[in-house]
Amino acid sequence: MRQRLSLGLVIGAAAAMALAGCGSGSGSGSGSSGKTTLSFFGADYGTGPANSTTKYWDAIATAFHKANPSITVNVQTVNWTDFPNKVQTLVQNKQFPDILEGDTAPQFAQSHLLYSDQQVLSPAVLHNLMPTFLKDGQYQGTDYGIPFTTSTRALYYNKKIFAKAGISSPPKTWDQLRTDAAAIKAKGYIGYGMPLGSEEAQAELLLWFLGNGGGYLSAGGKYDINSPQNVASLNFMKQLAASGDTQPNPGGTDRKTVWAQFAQGKIGMVLGSPAVIPIIQQAGVLKAADYGTADVPGKASPLSDTLGVHDDIVAFKAAGTSHQAAIKQFLDFVYQDKWQLQFDNEYDLLPATQSAATTMAKDATFSAFLGNITNSINYPSLANWTSVENMIKTQVGQAITGNPAQVLGAIQQTASSGS
Repeated sequence: MRQRLSLGLVIGAAAAMALAGCGSGSGSGSGSSGKTTLSFFGADYGTGPANSTTKYWDAIATAFHKANPSITVNVQTVNWTDFPNKVQTLVQNKQFPDILEGDTAPQFAQSHLLYSDQQVLSPAVLHNLMPTFLKDGQYQGTDYGIPFTTSTRALYYNKKIFAKAGISSPPKTWDQLRTDAAAIKAKGYIGYGMPLGSEEAQAELLLWFLGNGGGYLSAGGKYDINSPQNVASLNFMKQLAASGDTQPNPGGTDRKTVWAQFAQGKIGMVLGSPAVIPIIQQAGVLKAADYGTADVPGKASPLSDTLGVHDDIVAFKAAGTSHQAAIKQFLDFVYQDKWQLQFDNEYDLLPATQSAATTMAKDATFSAFLGNITNSINYPSLANWTSVENMIKTQVGQAITGNPAQVLGAIQQTASSGS
């Protein structure tokens, strides 16, 4: 989730022209007949044509059109791999869609490109969104980002490997994790999968930071990436890798790789979201009884606050106010429990609405992850977070064989200069 790129400079250059009357270049419009066409651009969460997210949104658009014949929604989705570059191209060409799903709000809101949540959602829908994620889409005190899909993290562990290594229960502390990883390694398996490659290093890193009382921000909301707690966390991670208790080259390994290796029964422990489950099922190696989930270990005790991740919907006002009412009608339709649950069951993610979460919590597979949402810690909502996030993705892996303090110091310097 949240595979984003830095668009600040590009957005700033395009915003003035767009809002001066250029409108959306994505095929949306309002004719004299009273009919409106909206453009929707989103990230594709599928693994191929069979479960492409385009099918999901097309089904919604078709059902919505039957209920609202005067409004048509043109849908386009792009795989996560191509999503950042495609969004950049749309912004550069001032082809802002009416609705974008898969990015964050602050960088767009900073350039006055967006409707606020209150302008495009009815009060009932707005109040049904999970507050912990809704506040994360704020810019200067106003909500712009509308959480659409969410997830939290837990420790996955292989019970069969644990039994072979003589481990009776999942670790609760870092020292226990290190001891368990060494025991698993002695049996010929990878002890702990540590993905610090460019796919999602920021998630793995934050979970370790939280385990030592750190994080990306200080209590005052400023970047504190190179805090003593964070440096100590990364040093521990470096030592774990140096001892051979992780997979080779953690700094160059992506999340998808360690999740696949866990599903194949090659790794004893990984941190993951509910999205690991379909990977396990597809691999066909582990049965449900062969693995479990537990709270993320911390330095002294399990995390009480784990990472919460969400992908947002934002509504652009480049077409002027002529599309606002239609956007509101469509988004109110989208946030029905029916569609929230269908999406999350298809892609093994969690909902963004409280009512859908209540229904989904009845499934034991997801109840543990949903229980972590209330106390979840989200990524920073500062306007330059996307730039900082990308720097973490591409540079923090170097700390595993280099100097953690220097690497975090460089990221902190860049973060502070742009906040």
